[in-house]
Amino acid sequence: MPGDISLVDIMKLVGTEIGISDWIDVNQTMIDTFADATHDHQFIHVDPERAKAETSYGGTIAHGFLTLSLLSALNYSALPKIREQTMGINYGFEKIRFMSPVKCGARVRGRFNLAETRLRGANMLMLTYDVTVEIENERKPALTATWTTISQFDPKDRPEEA
Repeated sequence: MPGDISLVDIMKLVGTEIGISDWIDVNQTMIDTFADATHDHQFIHVDPERAKAETSYGGTIAHGFLTLSLLSALNYSALPKIREQTMGINYGFEKIRFMSPVKCGARVRGRFNLAETRLRGANMLMLTYDVTVEIENERKPALTATWTTISQFDPKDRPEEA
């Protein structure tokens, strides 16, 4: 669904799947960079030989928080831009479940269902998504989450409450 959409029109999409992202490759360089940024160098993430020998994964796996952090990139290719938006803000998560590990070399994508919208104050629209991060050719997803973001806009663009 990428493209653009008005505040009024996005509010009408509650209860629907509004986007599926492009696939993102999760490679060892990405995993190692994330390990360096978070100081999480557990061998299951950064030591391919040891992970192959000592785990059932056949090699390294991505950090769960790396997979979660990819939601920012996944939403850019999946969700329409709200025309009136001046800034987007990550508000947080109600629920996150890590369902299946993402093996090094796998590809992931996001599915975004718009669960709720709520006008807040004169210049904000809160959007809550039920998100699934799928792993290519795997039955179980990497994670599921309930994610809330805020679309900030000029107060003059505030639609009437529905």
